[in-house]
Amino acid sequence: MWIRKPFFEYATGAVLILIILFFLGKIDYALWPFKIIIATLFAPILIAGLFYYLLRPLVNLLRRYVPKLAGIAIVFTAIALILSIGVYFFGPTVKEQVESFMELAPEKVEEVTEESETAMANFEFMGIQGSEIRASALSYIESLSKGLVDNIASILSALMNIAIVIIVVPFILFFLLKDDEKLVPHITKYLSEEHKPEGRKLLKDVDATLSSYIVGQALVAMTVGVMMYIGYVIIGLDYALTLAIFAMFLIIIPFLGPIIGIIPALFVALVGGEPFMAIKVILVLVVVQQLEGNLVTPNIMGNRLNIHPLTIILLLMIASALYGFIGLLIAIPLYAVLKTLIHNFRLFIRLRKKRDVAESSS
Repeated sequence: MWIRKPFFEYATGAVLILIILFFLGKIDYALWPFKIIIATLFAPILIAGLFYYLLRPLVNLLRRYVPKLAGIAIVFTAIALILSIGVYFFGPTVKEQVESFMELAPEKVEEVTEESETAMANFEFMGIQGSEIRASALSYIESLSKGLVDNIASILSALMNIAIVIIVVPFILFFLLKDDEKLVPHITKYLSEEHKPEGRKLLKDVDATLSSYIVGQALVAMTVGVMMYIGYVIIGLDYALTLAIFAMFLIIIPFLGPIIGIIPALFVALVGGEPFMAIKVILVLVVVQQLEGNLVTPNIMGNRLNIHPLTIILLLMIASALYGFIGLLIAIPLYAVLKTLIHNFRLFIRLRKKRDVAESSS
């Protein structure tokens, strides 16, 4: 019967979900406490989850030689030592580069402003005088500055939230590493004995998908960051270390990350009064991207996620429009998890149908 066809069942489920979401939107006041809870817990759990997948292989390796708790303690101690050594050796360099840039930038911006004022004085576009454009721009900047001052309380609150996240994340991470083996049995205990094997397989596939993506992206980002630093040093770009670190953290965003990552480097090159340096920066990006796309990523990640590039671009556009920078970070792994869930669900339905047919025929 047509009403029992899979397409109709999925379509009906999708419509019901949309109707539920519509009515939930109408009672926004009732959902406010849940939104606060989710907003409070989201960042610490997300960050702790990322570090969990990065550190779990090390903990599992140490378990061959020491108890699990001892292995976790060793990993935490090693991280603290690495951070301390990094701050001791590289902290002063980064601090000096940032301070130098902050001192240099206003002077260069003032020079550019004076040059633009001279150009604007004789500029006219579609009947609009350059002086009018300048006045509008200054008015807009003034309003932004006023808004910044008015929102000092919000800025302080955001800084407080960041401090709380930094304090809470290690505790969440510790218990994730300590009790991760209890998670699957805890979830599957709510399933019937018949469905427990499928549940365990589903959770295992989701875990493998997240692990391969997060660990792979971290290795790719570190490798690309080192290559960007070497490239910046070769071309003689100022603030090479700071700019390479900035680019390294943005590499994890597919397609858009590398482009956003070199914007500060281009700004430094242009502000330094060397337009040809900007071309060198672009050449460094092109060379690094070729090495990353043809050598680094295929050897580290392979084609594990099997997501079409057009799908990635569309996902990033939608995620950035909905959730901003956080959306760019979580769009691809979230899509990969959903894809894994749907694949396993379809496989589960197919196996159930075969089993039902076999039982009915017997």
